[in-house]
Amino acid sequence: MADVLHHLTFPNETQRYREARNELLAEEMELRRHLERVAARRRLLPLGGEVPEDYGFDAPGGQRRKFSELFATKKDTLAVYSFMYGPERAQPCPGCTHFLDGIDGSMPHILERINFVVVAKSPIERIVDFARERGWRHLSFLSTAGNSYSRDYFGDSTSLSPQMRVQQEFKDGEEWDMPILNVFRRQGGPSGDTIRHFWGSEMLYVPPEAGQQYRHNDLLDPLWNMLDLSPEGRGDFEPKLVY
Repeated sequence: MADVLHHLTFPNETQRYREARNELLAEEMELRRHLERVAARRRLLPLGGEVPEDYGFDAPGGQRRKFSELFATKKDTLAVYSFMYGPERAQPCPGCTHFLDGIDGSMPHILERINFVVVAKSPIERIVDFARERGWRHLSFLSTAGNSYSRDYFGDSTSLSPQMRVQQEFKDGEEWDMPILNVFRRQGGPSGDTIRHFWGSEMLYVPPEAGQQYRHNDLLDPLWNMLDLSPEGRGDFEPKLVY
């Protein structure tokens, strides 16, 4: 590996730096290969369970939209992000908010390929007011206040097992909305379309490992990926709504 980039040197770098950098580069290449392997395995997942009902969501302007209506013509994949902004919260989750800050800018590109919506448990007017205040221009929002989507797809804690509640350090009687990205796939058939779950960001719920953060949406998150490239790393930084 040391010879592969023998010609690439930055001003005034030492041989020690170049040798260490090329060793790291070999690991970065292996990480790239591993990410490609994981992505390929994800694409090969068999389709999950059929969506149990055609959920009805509150949409802006007093409208109602069914789950089946969230699929545009010729786009059979739908990503749904559960945003931690339930009615019990005075303010939305800063982690979810910074994540959506980045996704909003990418949305015109994402929507060329797949469908994407953001759902939260607050009334739709409250969600839209915050989105407007935040300056989000491209995201689409729906409220799960009148359906069981959040419970069924772990956008809240109400269907977590007792063991999972202990692992997540929930107090007795405590319930929260939870952040998760779920991906669904529509398939046509002789009797009509069927919608099935494909993938969810379940890393949030795996057993904790020493020195590891959950990182359940890291592959989509420009903030954490940028900080990982800095000498300081992530440190103890936590996103805020206002700095």
